[in-house]
Amino acid sequence: MDHFADRGGALFAEDVDLTALADEVGTPLYVYSTATIERHYRVFAEALAGLNDPLIAYAVKANPNLSVIATLARLGAGADVVSEGEMRRALAAGVPPGRIVFSGVGKTRGEMAAALAAGIYQFNVEGEAELHVLSDVAVALGQTAAVALRVNPGVDAKTHAKISTGRAENKFGIAIDRVPHAYALAASLPGLRAVGVGAHIGSQLTDLAPLEATFALLGDLVARLRTAGLAVERVDLGGGLGIPYRTGDAAPPTPADYGALVARATARWDVRLMFEPGRMIVGNAGVLVTRVVTIKPGEARSFVVVDAAMNDLLRPALYGAWHDIRAVTPRGGTMVATIVGPVCETGDTFAEDRTIDRVDAGDLIAFMTAGAYGATMASTYNSRPLVPEVLVDGADWAIVRPREDIAAQLARDRIAPWLSNH
Repeated sequence: MDHFADRGGALFAEDVDLTALADEVGTPLYVYSTATIERHYRVFAEALAGLNDPLIAYAVKANPNLSVIATLARLGAGADVVSEGEMRRALAAGVPPGRIVFSGVGKTRGEMAAALAAGIYQFNVEGEAELHVLSDVAVALGQTAAVALRVNPGVDAKTHAKISTGRAENKFGIAIDRVPHAYALAASLPGLRAVGVGAHIGSQLTDLAPLEATFALLGDLVARLRTAGLAVERVDLGGGLGIPYRTGDAAPPTPADYGALVARATARWDVRLMFEPGRMIVGNAGVLVTRVVTIKPGEARSFVVVDAAMNDLLRPALYGAWHDIRAVTPRGGTMVATIVGPVCETGDTFAEDRTIDRVDAGDLIAFMTAGAYGATMASTYNSRPLVPEVLVDGADWAIVRPREDIAAQLARDRIAPWLSNH
């Protein structure tokens, strides 16, 4: 469910008219709905309400806007971060350090030191070499790092290859058969406290069976570690629950379905459980609004050229991802067209031969379900400025990231000294 709806022939975000908003802010622009963010978080939290003090650590990579994180922080969310930058965003948005989990396969010594200084809750460690480095950093700082080992369970999540993270050939985690040795190492190293294990097998999961298989493996692993005399206090079950992108597709598992599975699978574990939802919280809470530049008839197909591009919303070009496309003020009727942006790449294509609302030059269209992995993956390719982000709350709205100024973009570059006099 989201809070983007047609009212009297115009698309609204909660109580804000997107046409008026686009006229004032300019296009393209991202628009996020507070009501949708809050609802999705609460539905997920309610699905886990029977557990003992679960930590819901929002995956900041999905949408790192400070206002989005702050909206979740005031509801009690923690943060799952994968860089020092994401950690600092979470802290700046009001997430307590004791609710921050630091994941990722390539943490630097500097990032480890910054996270220890901040007092984060836990490091999710990806390998034995990382354990040695983290131990060195912690000892040098006189700190103790709580560590959980990320397990690679060898489970195929049945999702897109580029967002699958739990197969043996993926870069993430420690092979499950190697974990007992690595966990004993973590428990023995100075400056470390081994507290648990975790797994994250992929994103946009639409079938609970791979998760059930992963949870069974983790349960067996916890038992093996305890039998070996090792303490296990926490288990991170990751995130990845899918959302609907395409109208008419089968609905993915609900948070309630997921919560029931978790309760059943972990009933005897006696641990604190952690979760890393991202897409399911913010995906349907955002849209990208763009204006039609021109309609361009071609020999093989007709093109709708819009002022948004692949640098603003990369998912279609990167993954072949589907986003529903809606006219902000429908004219009536439909047309078949290929929707493209102005970037000088054939890959700058949002949809091919798609039946959409009939539009003309100057009309506004919205790419739906763009709240996750949208603005966060944007770039300045073709020297295009980063687009603004707007947060809506009822009838109120605020620009929560201004449109980048091209002069400021130029100012980040430097002319080499030997060129400056020419």
